[in-house]
Amino acid sequence: MVRILSFVLLSLVATLAKAQAISPVTTANVGAGAGIIDEVIWVVGDEAILLSDVEKARAQTQHVTGNPYCVIPENLALQKLFLNQAVLDSIDVEDETVNRYVEAYLNEWVQAAGSREKLEEYRGMTFSQIREETFEMVRDNQLMERVRSELTKNIKVTPAEVRYYFKDIPEDSIPLIPTQVEVEMLAEHPRIQQEEIERVKAELREYTERINSGNASFSTLAILYSEDPGSARQGGELGYMSKTDLDPAFANVAWTLNDPKKVSKIVESQYGYHIIQFMDKRGDKLKLRHILKKPRIDQKDIDANLLRLDSIAQEIREGKFTFEVAASTLSDDKDSRNNNGLMFNVVNDEMTGERIRTSRFKMAELPTEIARVVEGMDIGEVSQPFTMIDKNGREQCCIIKLKSRIKAHTANITEDFQVLSQIVKAKRSEDFLDKWIREKQRTTYVRINPDWVNCDFQYPGWVKE
Repeated sequence: MVRILSFVLLSLVATLAKAQAISPVTTANVGAGAGIIDEVIWVVGDEAILLSDVEKARAQTQHVTGNPYCVIPENLALQKLFLNQAVLDSIDVEDETVNRYVEAYLNEWVQAAGSREKLEEYRGMTFSQIREETFEMVRDNQLMERVRSELTKNIKVTPAEVRYYFKDIPEDSIPLIPTQVEVEMLAEHPRIQQEEIERVKAELREYTERINSGNASFSTLAILYSEDPGSARQGGELGYMSKTDLDPAFANVAWTLNDPKKVSKIVESQYGYHIIQFMDKRGDKLKLRHILKKPRIDQKDIDANLLRLDSIAQEIREGKFTFEVAASTLSDDKDSRNNNGLMFNVVNDEMTGERIRTSRFKMAELPTEIARVVEGMDIGEVSQPFTMIDKNGREQCCIIKLKSRIKAHTANITEDFQVLSQIVKAKRSEDFLDKWIREKQRTTYVRINPDWVNCDFQYPGWVKE
């Protein structure tokens, strides 16, 4: 199996909570390296692997199976092979894609550490340095995944191959499929009083006046008052974004800005109301700041919306019209409305890493509020109305219908062919990548410091005879 570690990303939160000491390597004098400030320990092609690279990865990775001073350098060498292939094949990854992951990781790490200052203290770096380092790590991981996908994109499996692969496998080796459900949803956003909208706009106008008069900076006001948690901590900064990455109404105004000293007019988007400040332009991407304010919904308007949905649900139960018709004409949720209310789930396939769109949800993949309601429902039942927060952070009122429930079971060809075919495809992909790595080892220049060769490598071809 091809093992390539992501050395910092998913493990760092756990590491912040509890630092784990790992004993130094016990093979052939590598421990002597602990007293050296830095040195080149491997060279792969034109790329050097430094002792500091290994130590950094060791400090930031909580769980390594095997000797870290053998596993980590080998994984860094594997990364070099894949990244070199990305250059050869002109494979790249968009900055906005990387930035989305970076912001998510940084927010998670700050929460785990307790504050930005504590994270800086723990890492021994400024927040800007952490961001820059994380950007490079995420970018490398994304490039590697794209190379793997490109190398294996033409691998196909037939139904006959799937049946043959699983024909003689012991039952306890066949995967267990957890309970999955299909859910239809009708969602409506409660009415927002005009007085509340005017209050929010007045606040934003006040911020604009304070910025224009020089009494406050845009970034300070964003930190203090913006209701976008992802950007508020960074003074409202969104990073370099293309027009298609943003809400259309927001983007239309943002792309009229070109003066960093000016503040935009108030913009209404699906998230709420904003003011925007231009910072920089790079190609077709803008670097922006914004302050987001969300109007509050009065409880009486929420109650009125819940009462309306309760009446709709009752009429569906009485057969006056179907849930599907109601959802397709009344729901505010665009994604499910276009599918007659049926919710769709986009997930990473556990075997291949590919993004798959499906109407089936594991219970843990449903929004918490919906999962709580679904738990006690029968197939075909329409729920009582309830409230939840949508993906844009807005409160909405909902009713749902449980379309189907597939109970946990051992995978079989009839019901779970797609799952089983992905397993077979993943196995063939692993075999292909394994052969590719061994061939790249044979044709790539590799030099290893003698102190680092006495390891039981997954791919012995690193050590040239």
